[in-house]
Amino acid sequence: MNYLAHAYLSFNQPAILAGNLISDFVKGKQHLQYPDEVRKGILLHRAIDAFTDEHATTREAKDIFRPHYRLYSSAFIDVSYDHFLANDWQQFTDDDSLSAFSQQVYNSLDNYLHVFPEPFRRMYPYMKQQNWLYNYRHVAGIERSFAGLVHRAAYLTDSQTAFKLFEENYHRLQQYYTDFFPAIQQYAYDTLQSM
Repeated sequence: MNYLAHAYLSFNQPAILAGNLISDFVKGKQHLQYPDEVRKGILLHRAIDAFTDEHATTREAKDIFRPHYRLYSSAFIDVSYDHFLANDWQQFTDDDSLSAFSQQVYNSLDNYLHVFPEPFRRMYPYMKQQNWLYNYRHVAGIERSFAGLVHRAAYLTDSQTAFKLFEENYHRLQQYYTDFFPAIQQYAYDTLQSM
């Protein structure tokens, strides 16, 4: 769900980016059907997700959402992390740099439409048109992302509780992001170099 982080952790490599963003829609060994660099992006995404889920900071952060959302607490943390990444001035020095990065991602992905799994192909025009990557910066964008997450989830019906928890724990979640992001950045870079 955290498309901005996965895009950012593709390190400006177009095929890696494509694989990284479609990975949630590529199940099991289906990754073997993709070109090498796209496949690496798919595997990088899986490695990032596993590292994130197992990291002590993220496990603690999930406690904010877990009482209401159990297994889905991870997804709400992912979206929250994207919000803080979008507002991280060490990563995006100003509003224009996030906007330019978002546009660069869409321009790059446009060259890989032919490898998109059908569910991502259907979703991508909305992502691009509504500029999801940039709009993670705004609290209203997070509220919409939470609603979209609940809409796509099999057993969830309420996103407002999650958004309220996000607002009530905003500074705590921001600190979790600050503590966690350098570790995932280094891990993703090292993992990609070793592929």
